[in-house]
Amino acid sequence: MYEEVTAEAVKTVIAWQIQTAMRTQGISKTRMAARIRTSRAQLERLLDPTNDKVQLDTLKRAAAALGRKIRLELI
Repeated sequence: MYEEVTAEAVKTVIAWQIQTAMRTQGISKTRMAARIRTSRAQLERLLDPTNDKVQLDTLKRAAAALGRKIRLELI
């Protein structure tokens, strides 16, 4: 249960950070999807905090499209 809640919390924060950066930079969902070479539907899944089936390479492309990086660590 703890792992599921933690995973959902992390995904919620990442989705929020991506949406916030898009809004700050004035990037539409259509433009963002084009920047990360994916469909608008896939971008919607990326931005859906309840969808935890997101691939790392998709997150990396999204971050790069916003001038950011993804940092993962084992603790």
